[in-house]
Amino acid sequence: MHRIPYWRLSGFYFFYFAFIGVFLPYFGLYLQTLSFSAWDISVLMSQMQLMRLFGPYLWGTLADRFVSRVPIIRLAGLIALMASASFFHIRSFEAILVAMAVLSFFWSATLPLVETLTFEHLRENPERYSRIRIWGSIGFIVAVMGAGALLDHVKLPSVLWLIVFALAGTLLYAVAIPEAEPALHHADHPPVLEILRQRRVVALFSACFSMSAAHGALYVFYSIFLSDHGYSKSVVGGLWSLGVLAEIAVFFYMSRLLRVFSLRTILLLSFSAAVVRFMMIGWGVEQPFVLVFAQVLHGLTFGSFHAAAITVVNRWFLGRTRSRGQALYSSLTFGAGGLVGGLISGWTWDHLGGELTFALSSIFALIGLILVMVWIRETDVATHQVPYPV
Repeated sequence: MHRIPYWRLSGFYFFYFAFIGVFLPYFGLYLQTLSFSAWDISVLMSQMQLMRLFGPYLWGTLADRFVSRVPIIRLAGLIALMASASFFHIRSFEAILVAMAVLSFFWSATLPLVETLTFEHLRENPERYSRIRIWGSIGFIVAVMGAGALLDHVKLPSVLWLIVFALAGTLLYAVAIPEAEPALHHADHPPVLEILRQRRVVALFSACFSMSAAHGALYVFYSIFLSDHGYSKSVVGGLWSLGVLAEIAVFFYMSRLLRVFSLRTILLLSFSAAVVRFMMIGWGVEQPFVLVFAQVLHGLTFGSFHAAAITVVNRWFLGRTRSRGQALYSSLTFGAGGLVGGLISGWTWDHLGGELTFALSSIFALIGLILVMVWIRETDVATHQVPYPV
């Protein structure tokens, strides 16, 4: 019987998302101390989304060619760590842009390949995925809360040490992860281009693009927005953590929700929540209880949205097209959508201010809501295949 490397996989997820928990909320604040404009910060932070636009496909193709994934994961993790260490020695926009591009390109390689390895190790027990993945959410919470508390007492450049530490932990567990035998697919399937021409697929990917674009301002400027309105870094970290706790709760109960509600209903609820959430952030920033409720809605705007969307993609892309379907979902949603949303928010932040920038986020979410409502039918997502593995 195959032995699952539970703690080695869980450790990787913990440190991978701990890096995000440090980098996403606080690196933008560090860039602000270097006197960069909102546009400059958005360009630098958007390198993460830009590299996710094409990085996963490139790394996946390389892994398929050489079969073995683990050496690629380790090499990419090492180069990402080295790129992060360069932040200690550079201050110019051009130098940081290059370092961000290198870090993002190699960092984007690791998670998709580890996700594939995880499911190959769990081949007979896919329901255990959530027990491993949840350590990623725990890592994010520990990092964002710990970093927030620490940065209230030390200077912001100290965040660079936390980034390096998280990436070093990721590399350590990447070295420990064993290879797995790749799964074989024998079923016939339609070509990817034929699937992509379907109205429902175009509508879903367009809606997912809109949802990620709606989150662009959140991921780039949320911490800056709160800091500018007098919130301490520990409070900022607490609000980020609250959103992830809501996300964990939704993931934990997702299998039950799928037995009660259709995927289309869950998507409609998620997009509706996003419309409300970003309006609340933009116009309720002076009211802490409004921000708390807005962060609880993260469980819907990311948790239930991602769970439902990835389930639909798994149902529409079968056999050997499944990995490419997931890559397209990742690239178009978190890559292209996040990139466009981040860059647009950089321009609007300088010219329109934070309130109107988050109002624009609500408009992006509304566009996604309309796409799902008009062009995706209940019959498009109704199937008896296995739902999201939680």
